[in-house]
Amino acid sequence: MTIRHSARAPGAPPGPAPWGARGWALLFVLSGNMVLDAIEVSVVLVALPTIGTDLGMGLMTVQWLMSGFALGFAALLLLGPRVHARWGRRRAYLGAMLLFAVASVVGGLADGEGLLIATRVVKGFCAALTAPTGLAIISTTFREGPQQRRAVSVYSLFGAAGFTAGVLLSAALLESSWRWTFLFPAPVAVVLLLLGARLIPEDTGAGAPGPVPEGRPAEAGPRPKSGAAALLRDGPLVRSALGAATLNGTYAGLLLLITFQIQRQLAWSPWQCALALLPACVPLAVAVPFAGRLVGRFGTAGLIALGALAPFLGHVLYLWRADAGAYWTGMLPVLLLVETGFVLSFAALNMQSTSTVRPADRALAVPLYQTGVQLGAVLTLPLVALLMTSYDSYRPAVALITAVGAAGLLTALTGLAPRHHHPVPPDGKART
Repeated sequence: MTIRHSARAPGAPPGPAPWGARGWALLFVLSGNMVLDAIEVSVVLVALPTIGTDLGMGLMTVQWLMSGFALGFAALLLLGPRVHARWGRRRAYLGAMLLFAVASVVGGLADGEGLLIATRVVKGFCAALTAPTGLAIISTTFREGPQQRRAVSVYSLFGAAGFTAGVLLSAALLESSWRWTFLFPAPVAVVLLLLGARLIPEDTGAGAPGPVPEGRPAEAGPRPKSGAAALLRDGPLVRSALGAATLNGTYAGLLLLITFQIQRQLAWSPWQCALALLPACVPLAVAVPFAGRLVGRFGTAGLIALGALAPFLGHVLYLWRADAGAYWTGMLPVLLLVETGFVLSFAALNMQSTSTVRPADRALAVPLYQTGVQLGAVLTLPLVALLMTSYDSYRPAVALITAVGAAGLLTALTGLAPRHHHPVPPDGKART
C-alpha cells in the first residue's frame, strides 16, 4: 500500500519512521494485547455456571469474576497517567503484561473463591494500563493522518473481535476444564511480553507533546489543564460517560441473566450457550471498520439516541417474556436489539466524549470516560445477581435492567436539544 505524508518544514524534528514490517509487527503485538483484554471480559461468561457448581459459589459470588475485572479496570484508569509519568509507557506496559501472566496462572490454580476473584481484579488493573497505553504508543509511533487512523482502526477491530473470541473460547476450553479459561492467557501474555520488549520503542520523555492534528498550527506553548472538577461540568463528556455506563451495565447484566437462564432453565450445553450469545457480539465486530463513516454521515447525538432506544426496546420486550424460556422468540430478538445499540452508538459515544475537551485535557478526559463505562458493569452486575437469587422469577432483574436502560435513553435524549457550545475540531484519533 502507498501512504502519503505531508512535507515537513525545514528544521522541524523528524516524525515517526515510515510504516514498514517493524511497524506492522508492533501494531499486531499491541492489537494482540487488545484481543487478550477483550477476551478477559467475555471468557468467563459462559463458564460462570460451571465454575459456580464446581466450587460451590453462589450467583452473588461467582458474578464477581466478571464485575471484579471491571472493578480493577475502573480503579486504576485514573492513576494510569501517573504511572506513565513515573515509569514511562514502555515499562508500565511490559510490567502490566508480566503481572497479567502471573495472575492468570494463580487464578487457574486457585481453589478458593477469594483468591480467584482477587486475580480477576488484578487482571483488571493490568488491562487499565495496557489498553490505553497501547493506544498512546500508536499515537506517537505512527504518523498523524491516514497512517495513524489505519493503525487505530486495526487496534479497535481486534478489540471488538476479542469479545466474540472469548465467548467461543470459553465453550471450547470448558470441554477440558474451566481452569483453562484462566490459564490460557498466561502463555499468550508471555509471548506478547517478549515481542513487546523487542518492538515497543523507548519513551521519548515524560510530558512530550502528542502529534499536532492535521490542518491545525502547533500551539505556542502548553495550555493549562482544567482538572477533573472542570471536566465533570463538560456536558458532552458527562452525557457520554453516563450513556456508555448504562449501555455497558445493562449489556453485562443481560448477558449474565441470559447465560444462566440458557444453561439452567433450558439445560443447554456451554457450546449451545456460546453460539446463542453470538448475535450479541458479532455485529459490532463487523461494523467497527465502518463506524467512523457512520458518525461522519449522521453525527453523534442522533446515533447515541437511537443506540439507547434499541436496547431499551429489547429490555421492555424481555420484561414481557422474561420467564418464557424461549430463545428464538424471546432471547434472540432482545440480543439483536441490544447489539444494534452498540453498533449505532459505540463509536459515537467515544467521539462525543472528547468533542468539547481541549487537547491538553484529553489525557484526563478519556480515563474519566472509561471509568464511567466500567462502573456501569460494576454497579449493575451485583444488583442483577442479587435480584436473580432473591426471586423465583427473572422479571425483577429484567425490570432493573430496563430501568437503567431508561435512564440511559433519557440521558441520550437530552443531547438532542440544541446547545450553544464550541466543539474542539476533531483530531482524527479514535477513542477507545
